[in-house]
Amino acid sequence: MRYTEIHFTISPYNEAAADVLAALLADSGCDTFEPTDNGLTAYILQSSFNEDAIKEAVTTTISTFACGGTSGEELAITFTAETAPDENWNACWEAEHHFEPITLPDGQQIRILPRQAFGSGEHATTRMILKLLAEVPLTHATVIDAGCGTGILGIAALKMGAAHVFAYDIDEWSTLNAEENYSLNGVLDAEAAEIVLGDASVLDQAPKADVVMANINRNILLADMPAFVKAMKNAAQLVLSGFYEADIAPLTQRAEALGLKLTATYADGDWRALLLNNVHTRA
Repeated sequence: MRYTEIHFTISPYNEAAADVLAALLADSGCDTFEPTDNGLTAYILQSSFNEDAIKEAVTTTISTFACGGTSGEELAITFTAETAPDENWNACWEAEHHFEPITLPDGQQIRILPRQAFGSGEHATTRMILKLLAEVPLTHATVIDAGCGTGILGIAALKMGAAHVFAYDIDEWSTLNAEENYSLNGVLDAEAAEIVLGDASVLDQAPKADVVMANINRNILLADMPAFVKAMKNAAQLVLSGFYEADIAPLTQRAEALGLKLTATYADGDWRALLLNNVHTRA
């Protein structure tokens, strides 16, 4: 398979902006990322490369920080694209990166082989949700992992007592990686886990959940929240992350309009997470 190599320069360099850009690029088909001193390098199959989609990811990242990002300086992002050498990029990336097992709040460990650096368990948003899961009743719970990425959150939920996880992602690369990581951790069981390719519309086929987890960007959370609520049981809990302080107000307003109640707010550096309860009473 031939890849296109895309070099991004972020000025002034901002790690949070690089994380947001990587997440948006993953949605556009990029499947491997390398951090650089002044930005990042992304790789995408030549057949999937769409310059307009890449430009949109750049524009969205810039507008995100213009509307409440972490730096008062004006952000600029430029990129160049070229054909990558004909190599097995995934194998090269694995050889150059080593990730230690992730220790859960209860002491258990998870091994993750991330095909993308975003999703290794080292990011602040993932750390917050992993800590937060220790405060959510998971024993025998049914859990939805929205935008599952590498599968780390669903694996953690199963390790911490959940009975079933329904995980989905719009990126086929992510669902395949999640399956690999579920298997690596001994939880790829037909009764315990479903991993589905698609967007929030696949929640129509999901079992009603006690807990829904979504570590995605603000705009997708706002758009998909009605689908999350529809998939939740009475008194179920919704765990959200992937956004900043300035995003809390629109997210909580949307949540309250859908019958959710904010229980707690969490912070890790510039990133935020929310825990919400479903206060609807439905038959």
